[in-house]
Amino acid sequence: MRIVGGRHRGRRLFAPQGDAVRPTSDRAREALFNILSHGRFAASGLPFAGKSVLDGFAGTGALGLEALSRGAGAAVFFEIERDALSALRRNIATLGEEDSVHVVAGDATRPPRAAMRCAVAFLDPPYGSGLAAPALTALASASWLTEDALAVVEVAAREPLPVPAGFGLIDERVYGAARLIFLRREATASGEQR
Repeated sequence: MRIVGGRHRGRRLFAPQGDAVRPTSDRAREALFNILSHGRFAASGLPFAGKSVLDGFAGTGALGLEALSRGAGAAVFFEIERDALSALRRNIATLGEEDSVHVVAGDATRPPRAAMRCAVAFLDPPYGSGLAAPALTALASASWLTEDALAVVEVAAREPLPVPAGFGLIDERVYGAARLIFLRREATASGEQR
């Protein structure tokens, strides 16, 4: 597994042994960032350029690190599994991105109060877990997402995703066993804690 574009293109990412982590494939990641870099998502510039992004259920950190490689200003990673955290921290150090990241060793469905607000959120929970919608709701409520944040959720190709309140469905694409769902946080969403 490698970074597929940007300043870290071709750099190898490490993953823990076993099946506790299922990284987004290079093919799906490249397709995702091509979608974000062209067409309606990039009509007024890259949605993550110079902005903070969130990688929930981060695993190896491939999605957030890919965004940093392609111009994101900062990234926050949520990961709860110890071996995945070790791989994530190793990948951050290998790419020299320590000053650009914030790692939360915790559950994206029960986040602490926000340390930063993110314009794009990548969520890749375990397939069939049903955790994506609760995580989006919790992250929005804890002020991790900007009012018009773009959320990209990866689920299994035939897995349902109930769109959480405060988000609207924009698009979805299937890549092999994965389905990428694009949601936009609605500006009127007011579930944030004050």
